[in-house]
Amino acid sequence: MSPKSAFTYRDYEALPNDRRRYEIHDGELCVTPAPSFEHQIILSNLLRVLFRHVPDVAPGLVLPAPTDVILSDRPDETTIVQPDILYIAPDRVALTSRRGVEGGPTLAVEILSPSTRTIDRATKRGLYARYGVPCLWLVDPDAHAIEAFVLQGERYVLAASAVGAEAVDLPPFTGLALVPDALWP
Repeated sequence: MSPKSAFTYRDYEALPNDRRRYEIHDGELCVTPAPSFEHQIILSNLLRVLFRHVPDVAPGLVLPAPTDVILSDRPDETTIVQPDILYIAPDRVALTSRRGVEGGPTLAVEILSPSTRTIDRATKRGLYARYGVPCLWLVDPDAHAIEAFVLQGERYVLAASAVGAEAVDLPPFTGLALVPDALWP
């Protein structure tokens, strides 16, 4: 077995439920502490906006972490992530199972924190692109900004950078009217 495939879904299922966040990136176990209080307030505020929009305006599902997104579950390659928030449009609902989402959601949202900033910006961004997640939002509490990316080919392109008190729509949504300043504690 190569080091890349050291951890499998079966290994992942056996991990303890100890408030840490466990993910597997290309077969490597990644462990981060539970999110901070500020992180959770931002997550709650963003969920409030998304729950007003989905499913009433945009059909689909919005789910918060911890929800397993199983991007790959093969003996030679296992990748399991838990985005802070994910959105599944109707064309991807068939990817849902008892285990979580078995494939890329329509949108993955990552709220950056000191312990996950590099993982979210580099590692997970690359994984989401590789496995065809059409949209990615990186929410930066330090900059009070949201970067919205869309997948073009095999890489993400910045579609919008949202800051301030003006309402914005971010892909994949229209009519969202998200006010970035309303997210920060």
